Amino acid sequence: MIKLTIDAREIEVEEGTSILQACTQNDIEIPRFCYHEKLSIAGSCRMCLVEVEKMPKLVISCAMPCAAGMVVHTQNDRIKRARAEVMAMLLLNHPLDCPVCDRGGACDLQDLAFAYGWDRSCSKEERRQVCDKELGPLIKTVMTRCIHCTRCLRFMDEIAGVPSLGGLYRGEDLEITPVSEGPILSELAGNLIEICPVGALTAKPDAFAFRPWELEKTDSIDVMDAVGSNIRIDTRGNKVMRIVPRLHEGINETWINDKTRFACDGLNYQRLDRPYLRREGRLEAVSWDDALEVIAKKLHNLPPERLGAIAGDLADCESMFAMKAFLKALDTPNMDCRQDGALYDISARAGYVMNSRISGIEQADVILLVGTNPRFEASLVNARLRKRFLQGGVKIGLIGSPCNLTYPYEHVGYSAVTVRDLLEEKHPFADLLKGARRPMLILGAAAAARADGPALHTACCELAERFNLARDGFNGFNVLQSAASRVGGLDLGFVPQGKYGLACAGMRAAAQTGRLDVLYLLGADEMDMKYLGKAFVIYQGHHGDLGAQRADVVLPTPAYTEKDGHYVNTEGRPQRARRAVMPLGQAQEDWAVLVMLAQACGKSLPFENADQLRKAMIKAAPHLGALDEVPVNMWQRFGTGGSLSLQKMQNGPANFYMTDSICRASPTMAQCTREVWPLLQGEG
Repeated sequence: MIKLTIDAREIEVEEGTSILQACTQNDIEIPRFCYHEKLSIAGSCRMCLVEVEKMPKLVISCAMPCAAGMVVHTQNDRIKRARAEVMAMLLLNHPLDCPVCDRGGACDLQDLAFAYGWDRSCSKEERRQVCDKELGPLIKTVMTRCIHCTRCLRFMDEIAGVPSLGGLYRGEDLEITPVSEGPILSELAGNLIEICPVGALTAKPDAFAFRPWELEKTDSIDVMDAVGSNIRIDTRGNKVMRIVPRLHEGINETWINDKTRFACDGLNYQRLDRPYLRREGRLEAVSWDDALEVIAKKLHNLPPERLGAIAGDLADCESMFAMKAFLKALDTPNMDCRQDGALYDISARAGYVMNSRISGIEQADVILLVGTNPRFEASLVNARLRKRFLQGGVKIGLIGSPCNLTYPYEHVGYSAVTVRDLLEEKHPFADLLKGARRPMLILGAAAAARADGPALHTACCELAERFNLARDGFNGFNVLQSAASRVGGLDLGFVPQGKYGLACAGMRAAAQTGRLDVLYLLGADEMDMKYLGKAFVIYQGHHGDLGAQRADVVLPTPAYTEKDGHYVNTEGRPQRARRAVMPLGQAQEDWAVLVMLAQACGKSLPFENADQLRKAMIKAAPHLGALDEVPVNMWQRFGTGGSLSLQKMQNGPANFYMTDSICRASPTMAQCTREVWPLLQGEG
C-alpha cells in the first residue's frame, strides 16, 4: 500500500492504482470519456486531466499510476480551464442533436458539457460529417456524434473477442467502422450501446420510443439462461421498455448478452391473459371457475400414477415448490424439471452446479470444456473464460465439436470416449491436468442430457477424483446448466418421487401409449408436443407457445417481469427476481393458481399466501433464504455408470436467439435469427 494526497486528503491505495481509480475509490469525481473500468487504458480523450505537484504539465489521471508522497489536485482553476478547452474541442464537430438523440438524458457528453462547456463556439468552420455504418438489427449508428473514445473498439477486441470494429484514416478524419460488411457477429454486441458515452451507438429496436426520465427502474434477475445475470428492468406504465445490466462482479460484471437485453419485446406478444378451454378442437376463452372445474373433474378419482407434471425452463422456485405440494396432495410421484431428459445422478449437489463459481474461472490454470459451447449456452461465462485467457498462464481444452469460442484452445477430442482416454492418461492433455495447480472441468448440460449422459457424468466425476480437481478450498468440477429453473428445481426435489416415479421422457412415453391420462405443463415448452398421444394436457404459463398450442386447458400466469420469485443460477446462488409491472388481464401467480386448483379438488396446501409459501420453501431448502450467497457443496462421489458413446458431441443450442417462449415471441429475436444467426453460427 502507498500513501498520497488528493485534494488535501491523505489516502492509501494499492500499488499500481491509477490516480483516476484512487479518486473513484474515495468518491472524488473525475470526468472521463475514454476510460472504462473493464477495458484497457486508451488515454485519448484528455478529459481526466489533473495536476500533480512537481510535474511541469497536467497529466491524464487514467494512465498515471499513484506514487508514494504524490500530491494531486483535481479541481483548481488551471484544471477546469484545461477541461473546458478539451470540451470545446469535442463539441467543435458534434451535431446539435440532443432534442432528437436517444442518448439524451443519459449522455456523458451532455452531462459534462453542462459542467465544462462554453455557451458559444469559437469555430467558424463547417462541422464534420460522417456516414452512418450498418451494424445489424440491434445497433443504430449516428457516427457524426462519435468522439473517438475507442471504447467500442476495445470492447470488441478485449471482452467480446470479435475484432469487428476498427478505425479508418487519422486525426480529424478518423472514422470508427466495421471491418467487414454486415452485422456485428457477437452475442455481446448490445453492450456497445451501454459503453458508448455519446449517442453514436444506440439501440435500434428502441429508437425514438422513450426518454430515460420517463422510465421506472426495478432491479431484477435475468432468466434467459442459467447465469443469473443481474439486470435492471425499465418500464413505462405497465410495459417493459428495456433491460440493462447491473453490476455484479461475481456473475456478469457489467455485461449482459443480446438475448437478455433485447428479447424483452417478446413480453408484449402472444401473451396469455385469460383461461382457455379446448372445445371441438379449438381453444375458447372461459372463466377461471369453469377452467378449474374442468380440471378438478378430470383429476377426480384419477389414479395418482396416471398424472404427471413437467416444469419448464423459466419456472421460479416458488412455482415448482407449490406444484410439488399440489402433486403431493394428490399422491402423484410423476414430476420432473428436466425437459431435456437429463438422467444423470443428482444425489450430490456438487454434481449439478458450478462449484468453482463463475469468478473462480479467473483462478484456474487448466480448463477442460466437455460437450459445451459456453459462448451460446452461457455468454457471460464465456466472457469470463476469455478474460482468464487474456490474463495469461492458462491452457484450455475442448471435447466436442470444434467452434469459435473467442479464445484459442486445444481440441482434445470429439466424443465422450475421450474422457476415458484422459482417465487412462492416453492423451497428452492428461499431463496438463496432472500438473495443474487449480484444474477445472466444465461439463455442458446438453452433453449430460445425451443417452450416455449418466455415463459421461460418472466419468467426469472419476476424472475430478483422478486429477484432484477438488483441492485447497477450490472445487474445479462444474456443470454448466442452461435453464434458469434447473438448479432450483433440483434443490427442491422436483424430480420423480419414489421407486416408480416417471421422469420427463417416461411421462411423454406413457402419455403416447395411453398410460398417462393427464399431463400438467408448468411453463414447459421446450419439448416435442406431438408425442403426447391423447393425454389431457393442462398448460400453465404466460405465452401462447408450444405447450399452450397443445393444451386442453390453458391457465394464464405472469412472466418473470411480473412477479417476485427465487431463481438459483448455475453456481447454486439463490437470487430473487422482482416484479416490475403488473400481470396482464386475468393472469394469476402460479402458486395462487395451484392453491385455487387444490381447493377445487377438495385438497388443501400448507400455505395460503406468498409469505407462507416462501417460509415453507426456505424451511425445505434453507440455502434459498441466503440470497446472493453460494453454499459450499461437500464433495462426494456420484454417478450411475454406463457405457460412453463414440457419437460426436454437438455443442450449443440449435438457435441462440430462440431458446424459450419469450424469445420466440420477440420480433427482434426473429430478426436476429434471420440476419445474424446464420452468420454467427458459422463463427461460433
